[in-house]
Amino acid sequence: MATLTLTLVREGRSEPVIFEVRRLVNGGFTSRDQPGARKHIEELKAKGITCPDEIPAFYPKSRELITTADEIEVLGDQTSGEAEFALLIGGGRTLVAVGSDHTDRELEALTIPKSKMVCPNVVSREVWDLQDVRQHWDSLLLRSYMLKGGERTRYQEARLGSMLPPEQILDLAKGRISEGGTEGLVLFSGTVAAIGGLSFGDGFEAELVDEVWGRRLTCQYRVRPITWFRSS
Repeated sequence: MATLTLTLVREGRSEPVIFEVRRLVNGGFTSRDQPGARKHIEELKAKGITCPDEIPAFYPKSRELITTADEIEVLGDQTSGEAEFALLIGGGRTLVAVGSDHTDRELEALTIPKSKMVCPNVVSREVWDLQDVRQHWDSLLLRSYMLKGGERTRYQEARLGSMLPPEQILDLAKGRISEGGTEGLVLFSGTVAAIGGLSFGDGFEAELVDEVWGRRLTCQYRVRPITWFRSS
C-alpha cells in the first residue's frame, strides 16, 4: 500500500494528512462535451490509435504508482504529463489535489491501459477539501507547463467547468469497482487538450488555481529517461 504525506490547506491553516492509497484509477475522456469527445475518439481510431469503445473511460493502476516526488524515471524520450485534478476519498471526506498522469506515448498508441502502468502518477503535496471549493468548482483553472532546456511553455489550460462534475466522475468510477469500495481511492480526472498538440520535455508542471480564495495547488517534477543502462 502506498502512503502519501500531504498537507490539507483550509481557512488559512495547514493540517498534516497521511493518506493510505488502496486504489488508484485514472479517468479519461471526461469532457463535459461528450459528443465532441466521441467524435475525437473516432478521429483517433481512424489514425489507427487504440481507443475505448465506451466513455468516459477508466483505467486501474497499481496503487504503488503514485508519488509526490520531484523527479521520475521513464523509459525512452516519448513520454509526457497530463494535468488533472485528483480526488482522494477517505475518512469520510474527499480531498482535492492537482496531479499529472504521466504517459508513455509510444505505448499509448498500442494500448492505453498498459501505457499508464509504465509511468507513475505525480500528485501535489498540498490538498484542499472538496467542500471548500465545490460552490465555485467550475471556475477553478487547470493549467500545465512543459519544461524543456530551461524554458517553461504553457501546455494546457481550461476551467473545470469544461469537464464532468467531480461527483459524476466518481459515481461512474464507482460503478467499475467490483470489490473493496472507495475508501483509500485516488481518482484522477482525465485531462484537457494540449495547446498545439502533444509535446515532450525534461520536466512538467501542473497547477489548479482558485481565484476566489486567491490560492493554488502545484505539482512540478523532472523527467529522467533511463540512459544509464545499455540493453545490449
